[in-house]
Amino acid sequence: MAYTIDEVNHNLKDVLHGVEERAKVSFGDEVECHLEDKIVNGRLLVDQGIIAGCAGGGFENICAAAGILDGEDIGSGKFSLSVYPASQPIYYELIRNGVAAKLMDAGAILKTAFCGPCFGAGDTPANNAFSIRHSTRNFPNREGSKPQKGQISYVALMDARSIAATAANQGYLTPATDIDKDIPSYSYHFDGGIYEKRVFDAAGKPDPDTELQLGPNIKDWPKMPALPENLILKVVAEIHDPVTTTDELIPSGETSSYRSNPEGLAEFALSRKAPDYVGLAKEVREGERALMAGGCAGKAVPELRPIVHTIKEKFTGVAHENLGVGSVIFAVKPGDGSAREQAASCQKVLGGWANIANEYATKRYRSNLINWGMLPFVIAKGDLPFAKMDYLFFPDIRKAVKEEAKEITGYVVKEGSMKPFTVTLGDLTPEEREIILDGCLINYNRRSVQ
Repeated sequence: MAYTIDEVNHNLKDVLHGVEERAKVSFGDEVECHLEDKIVNGRLLVDQGIIAGCAGGGFENICAAAGILDGEDIGSGKFSLSVYPASQPIYYELIRNGVAAKLMDAGAILKTAFCGPCFGAGDTPANNAFSIRHSTRNFPNREGSKPQKGQISYVALMDARSIAATAANQGYLTPATDIDKDIPSYSYHFDGGIYEKRVFDAAGKPDPDTELQLGPNIKDWPKMPALPENLILKVVAEIHDPVTTTDELIPSGETSSYRSNPEGLAEFALSRKAPDYVGLAKEVREGERALMAGGCAGKAVPELRPIVHTIKEKFTGVAHENLGVGSVIFAVKPGDGSAREQAASCQKVLGGWANIANEYATKRYRSNLINWGMLPFVIAKGDLPFAKMDYLFFPDIRKAVKEEAKEITGYVVKEGSMKPFTVTLGDLTPEEREIILDGCLINYNRRSVQ
């Protein structure tokens, strides 16, 4: 829901009660909602203000907020304000032009450039706390709430100027239009020396004698094979929500500690939408690993034996040498939200070879699928020809990608029969096709430099 600040202030009890009622519909008795308790002397008292990230932590935003807070005092009550510049050069310029001093003098906490508040790893609101933020778009559980464990926080997106105005009134919700101040403007001067002094640029200067230092939680990526001639996929998740966010594909927050551990991070994939996904994907992944080792997929995954038998009756040329096995998920419209590529990479680590969707929420998520060698299948809206736990077969899939097939025929393999259906891949650049054929961007880059 979107409201102006004046609408909230003039209909405060009704608006907050409505939010509480919607929370009860979503969570039932799992959480206790006390948003109306934040009405103090007829006004909404906010717990926390955040100005952060690539969306809110821009130079102009922070300078304007400092102009509003210049000479003010945010108070020593429970309200707090944290400001995260979007980059170190921006941070440096705020210090050099005196803006940082104005913020700190008012009681704001100025922090280093960091994406944390956008994915629940910094300034996470307390249980039942209400946070106003100018940061990346708001998604359920982004700020660290765990409704399934009885915890909830409330987050509203606001402009940085109104957050500063609220801070100037010591946490009472205030629009920037209520502040009568001349806000100075500043020119931004980018200083690239900050990066030049700290970032090692090894392009064209490799040093093979320098060994990388890896901690115990830093792991290599598993070997990823090239796209096979033919592909068997098991549907291990089926999501019919109108939109599936990247937070739902791979949760943010505490999972961030596994970012350098592909297998460890993958354990959290789809945990909020399909808790059995990881286990099911791992089971069928054993078939792919058996094929990579020169063995038989059917021995590793016994339920594959009748599937392969049915396929070979119609496609006699299918053999261990030209067959791949993996998993696939269906979602109506996956990939809304942040750009985290882990939403795709975790599926790949677990043996995923494709997504099937009616459409993709963002071009970015579709690109991430491609970069991890996953087929971004699109299927027409309507009754699905398959269901969760079904096996799908895509014959000559490598040829279809290579020859830019407009439509691709797949088969639902079930009870000794094969039912055809049609998917498409949409527009792919020549480079994207090569990445898919190579199995992932890592393989593509490795081949390109050899």
